[in-house]
Amino acid sequence: MNPPPTAVVGTAPAGANAPVSPDVVVHDPRRKRLILAAMCTALMGVVASVSGLNVAQQDLAREFGASQGAILWMINGYTVALASLLMPFGAIGDRWGRKPVLVSGLGLFFLSSVGAALAPSIAFMIAARVVAGIGASMIMPVTLSVITSTFPEEERAQAIGIWAGVAGSGGLVGLFVSSFMVDMVNWRWLFVLPAALAVVSLWLTSRAVPNSREHFEHPFDIAGSVLSFFAIGGLVLGIHEGPENGWGSPLTVAGLGVGLACLVAFIVWERRHADPLLDVSVFRNHGLSSGALTLMLLFGVMFGIFLVLFPFLQAVLGYSALKSAVSMLPMAVVMMPMSALAPQIAQRFGSRRTMLIGTGVGATGLAVLALRASVEGGYWSILPGLVIMGAGNGLAMTPSTEAITASLPVDKQGVASALNDTSREIGGAVGVALLGSILSSGYRSAIEPSLAGLPKPMAEAAAEGIGNAFGVAQKAGPAGPKIISAAQHAFVDGWTGAMWVGVAMMGIAFLYLLLAGPRGTSDEVALHVE
Repeated sequence: MNPPPTAVVGTAPAGANAPVSPDVVVHDPRRKRLILAAMCTALMGVVASVSGLNVAQQDLAREFGASQGAILWMINGYTVALASLLMPFGAIGDRWGRKPVLVSGLGLFFLSSVGAALAPSIAFMIAARVVAGIGASMIMPVTLSVITSTFPEEERAQAIGIWAGVAGSGGLVGLFVSSFMVDMVNWRWLFVLPAALAVVSLWLTSRAVPNSREHFEHPFDIAGSVLSFFAIGGLVLGIHEGPENGWGSPLTVAGLGVGLACLVAFIVWERRHADPLLDVSVFRNHGLSSGALTLMLLFGVMFGIFLVLFPFLQAVLGYSALKSAVSMLPMAVVMMPMSALAPQIAQRFGSRRTMLIGTGVGATGLAVLALRASVEGGYWSILPGLVIMGAGNGLAMTPSTEAITASLPVDKQGVASALNDTSREIGGAVGVALLGSILSSGYRSAIEPSLAGLPKPMAEAAAEGIGNAFGVAQKAGPAGPKIISAAQHAFVDGWTGAMWVGVAMMGIAFLYLLLAGPRGTSDEVALHVE
């Protein structure tokens, strides 16, 4: 079936029931399935690429003779470019056409993934990853805005639920595939998945996705786009660099300083602009603010969990990278169907109650992890907590996403999608920095008493991390097994502290939803929009 000609959608008032142009809404069931498959395939490629290189750090160091700083730039260059450009490209898709932006992004993403796989040097790899992040920033917000603009209102929530499930579990799938490629083939093959997903999505998009764009009376907000780029990019860069290079390092301070200054300037500018990139007054809408905060905290916890769970499985339980990735999949297996089921639960009990239940169940899962995790208990001590947390997060993600997209008018769906994605990216960066710092601090405090009697250089090295402790143990002779045991138990102590901080983060989301979430009789069946 050939797609219809470009549909120009008129500006509509904000609200969950804002009309979508009948020219762009798709009613053919087969075509809707193809559209959803195209959007979720593209999203999976983008999300999977966030975590892919993490499992190949040692291989990259050997291949290129790269320093840890260079490796971090290979990893973080993608994330910083993605996060900083989400808002401008979401708005560009609204204004000049969502399909052209998506197709261009998929092409750029494919080429840069191939370039990264063939990279001959450190500089080439970093450049390829930054370009891939630019392509991803063109893809990610458009995938959601295409769904909200093409699916009929009565089917939109279900489609968003499936999209949210892919967004939440894509990182775990990417981690699994990347681990398989690194262990079984070569690190260069880990780019096969994102490149292949881009090709599949490009083919499906060309066949099924209609183009849509909006009428605007005012010029594009270039100043707001530039300020948002430096605000989000600076904050994400600073948060990424802080745990690695110190919160007082020049790059960290510069990133956070520029980010905060540009954020203030962005707010001032947007409040005065006739047609702002993002009308900051919309945050007074309880649906949008609660959805954004909930997603930020949910993804902060999830990304933080990925950070601390992988070394637990490898260093404490002795798993390989592939077995560690497989061990994390039960969370994704539960999360995806719960995200798809969430719209039906929200229709019956109300979106606010569904979000409250989801965050409450997610916090319970984290508490179970904190209470049960142990060296002696092994994998079975953490599996129940992972499953419970996956169920809760899946339940909360879909209504949170829908709360954001439903709170902005149809002509701002690209910006709404970008705001949704930006909340996830900032939350993930904060979660990794915060839970990683708590883990490191807790580990250091717990292991230091066990290192008494060791030479000072060895004790200091072992206190820096569990990987270093294992290296010290190999040189410590008869004291080696004792050091390994102390490091494993100290890691679990640090892990426990990180999990309780995660519980507190989920508790903040729960209390905000309870006290300031969307209210009113309309919330019993749908999102309330002020």
